[in-house]
Amino acid sequence: MGKIFEIRTKRLLLKPLAEHDLDALQKLWTDSQVRRYLWDDEAISLRHTDEIIRKSRTLFASHGYGLWGAFPASGGPLTGFGGFWHFHQPPQLELIYGIQSGQWGRGLASELAGALIRYGFDELGFGRIQASTDPPNRASWRVMEKVGMSFQERKAIAGKDTVFYSISK
Repeated sequence: MGKIFEIRTKRLLLKPLAEHDLDALQKLWTDSQVRRYLWDDEAISLRHTDEIIRKSRTLFASHGYGLWGAFPASGGPLTGFGGFWHFHQPPQLELIYGIQSGQWGRGLASELAGALIRYGFDELGFGRIQASTDPPNRASWRVMEKVGMSFQERKAIAGKDTVFYSISK
């Protein structure tokens, strides 16, 4: 992979997802509370999770971004994930993040999203960062607002109601 793209915050260590994170990431992504909005309540397969990790590693090698695993800064197992990923048609690069449901309400999602926004502006040279969510996911709206993102629009994408936020450098 070359360069290591680690990001440290007060409470988190973000490291690019790797093959050894597969089982922990699969557990996180199939948690009923997390998958409700992330995967439209579908329990994705272990193979799909593995494919995403592999694609992420390719993106890091070619573009300097992908998906990071979020770990406690003091050490410990995977707590969440985040990064930049293409969504929608045509594909749009967006900020994505998620935290284990047992860790919700502690500000970790905001800490994670804020660190990724800074990385996007400072290291990747992005001029604008966008994120989207399902309208019922009010917790995600609050995270985006807390990190300085502003509501842009609400529209149907492939027949699915979607809320968009963004922030400019």
